[in-house]
Amino acid sequence: MDKEEFRKYAHQLVDWMADYLEEKENYRVTPTTKPREIFKQLPSEAPEDSESFEAIFQDFKEIILPGMTHWQHPSFFAYFPANNSEPSILAEMLMSTLGAQCMSWLTSPAATELEERVCDWLRGAKGIDPSWKGVIHDTASTATLSAILSARERKSTWLINEEGFGGKENFRIYSSEHVHSSIDKAVRIAGIGVKNLVRIPVDENFAMIPSLLEEAIQKDLEKGFTPLCVVSALGTTSSTAIDPIGEITKITKKYGLWHHIDAAYAGTALLLPEFQSLIEGHEDADSYVFNPHKWMFTNFDCTVLFLKNPQDLIKTFSLTPEYLRTQLDREVNNYRDWGIQLGRRFRALKLWFVIRSYGLKGIRQKLRYHIQLAQKAKYWIESELGLEILAPVPFNTICFRHHDPKHTLEEENTFNEKWMNALNATGKVFFTHTKLEGKYVIRWVIGQTDVEEKHIQAAWVLLMETRKKLLQED
Repeated sequence: MDKEEFRKYAHQLVDWMADYLEEKENYRVTPTTKPREIFKQLPSEAPEDSESFEAIFQDFKEIILPGMTHWQHPSFFAYFPANNSEPSILAEMLMSTLGAQCMSWLTSPAATELEERVCDWLRGAKGIDPSWKGVIHDTASTATLSAILSARERKSTWLINEEGFGGKENFRIYSSEHVHSSIDKAVRIAGIGVKNLVRIPVDENFAMIPSLLEEAIQKDLEKGFTPLCVVSALGTTSSTAIDPIGEITKITKKYGLWHHIDAAYAGTALLLPEFQSLIEGHEDADSYVFNPHKWMFTNFDCTVLFLKNPQDLIKTFSLTPEYLRTQLDREVNNYRDWGIQLGRRFRALKLWFVIRSYGLKGIRQKLRYHIQLAQKAKYWIESELGLEILAPVPFNTICFRHHDPKHTLEEENTFNEKWMNALNATGKVFFTHTKLEGKYVIRWVIGQTDVEEKHIQAAWVLLMETRKKLLQED
């Protein structure tokens, strides 16, 4: 493809992209694709000869697009969103065009310095201690692993990196029963072992109980274990439950543990001043992570990890062979030393575009609107006979189910699963589920960038019609 062809097809793609953004709610949210259906439409071997862009793009529209789940659909109410926005998409186009590898200051000075400045902006806007510093990672899974590895190294005075495990470390990590599975994975990868992840019971709001955390730490000390780290959640995945950050920090400080705050989704809410009290006491914690790619209208992937003492991270990951050394290393941030990956994308650019395009006021306005919509849907559910909400709704995630006291828990679970599957089969909405105290509940997450009241109203009508039909069949 020469430059003139590139110009021609780039314009064509931008027109298609703009049309898609305007028309995305006309698609099914989820496809009707069967397993292996896409795979079988693709040639078994790579083409030897070049193919025209027209042919490639036509196959994209005819083969790929019909098999896509449309995460940007305003009736995508599943999981947590992976939002984008027009300014973020434009920044991604520039990032791809520049093709920069931003591993160090020298490889892209502007990328490094923009990353530092944007992280500082977010730190101030979220009410995080001004002495902390931020770095952009790909996902919260990577950032959390980086924090746990740093905790491991600090506790071992950086000997495990040099000498490996001695076999007597007996590290323990603590989290609530509702911790995200990325913590399990991080504990495995860090060599600590998932058996050493201690799950602390939760209260009626599904938040960690601090007294039981301290009790677990004391018992482990008596047994010869080495308490290492507590992972608290500001918004669990199942229900967006909020662990008591301040109380947990007092405990981790008392016993010398690393405290990592996982705010992957709900952390965006801290851009609203009315939610910043949720991290009171975080000043004596060690790390905090949130994903702008979930609820801050920034294309996946983009995670920001904040640290009280970045040197713990740098000392854990810094490895500078001769071919990467420069005369400026002591004067600048080389973010390759702030995490696992050597190669780094220019993710700060899309954050910069989003923050400047919306302004903090515009972002806050959207967040408050989503929260208002969730409260409206919560009211509908609470007002409907036979429905119940299983968890508090501090943000914009509602966990609800059909409940009939005449039925057993197993029968109720079966009905709610059938209800959700019937809803999703329409292609008009997409919900996912979790289990709270053994009860199958439907999660309704109202946070897609362009969701409006008409979308939740349509979803509510569909919910009620589908439920009524299933009850009549029973």
